[in-house]
Amino acid sequence: MRPNIEAVLAQKPDLVLQLAGRKEASQPVEALRKLGVNVAVFHASTFAELFSVIRRVGILTGSQPQAEAMVRGLEARLARLDARFDARFNTRFATAATRPRVFFEVRSPNLLAAGQAGIVAEIIRRAGGENCVADPTKFAHVSEEEVLRLAPTAYLIQRGPMNPAPLPLDQRPRLRAIPAAATGRAWFVDEQKYSRPGPRNVDAAEELAGLLHPELKSPAPKTTTPTRKDGK
Repeated sequence: MRPNIEAVLAQKPDLVLQLAGRKEASQPVEALRKLGVNVAVFHASTFAELFSVIRRVGILTGSQPQAEAMVRGLEARLARLDARFDARFNTRFATAATRPRVFFEVRSPNLLAAGQAGIVAEIIRRAGGENCVADPTKFAHVSEEEVLRLAPTAYLIQRGPMNPAPLPLDQRPRLRAIPAAATGRAWFVDEQKYSRPGPRNVDAAEELAGLLHPELKSPAPKTTTPTRKDGK
């Protein structure tokens, strides 16, 4: 998040890849460029942008065939997900209300939720859900009162560096009333898989499809731990 110039230079890299979006990261990037280091800055907030990044990294590293094969495989997996949900939700008789309303917790207890701008919102949509947080930015500060008003039918709690020790919903008295808590549709998910742009985002979409729509017999989640009544 704040690259150390000396540590980077000590590796004598031919190429540095940097994810765009944070001011703290842009300053070291410019310093490295002035020192003659090749730096490529990428932005990936959708699957289309992610696949473009993979292709560009393939070009920069002389691995175009491998990058193209990876992208085609990932696109095919997403296409299979789309085929499942297009027929279910995108007919003239279907409405967005038929999709589970999903709340994605980025951080707690000072609640930060995933908005509409990041890769998480697309993961939710491709998994047959609807991000109930309408904020157009990547992250949205929300209160517990707002969560109660949104009444999500599914609640995802990411666990990782941004949210290292989140509590299950049954240990949060005010949130026990939301539909997701009442029906047991609250799960811990892997931050690296859901919030960090990369090929594993497709794993996340497949995993979430199985959680939201178990009747479709999607692959069982590997890294997700459901919220249990005993809090473990």
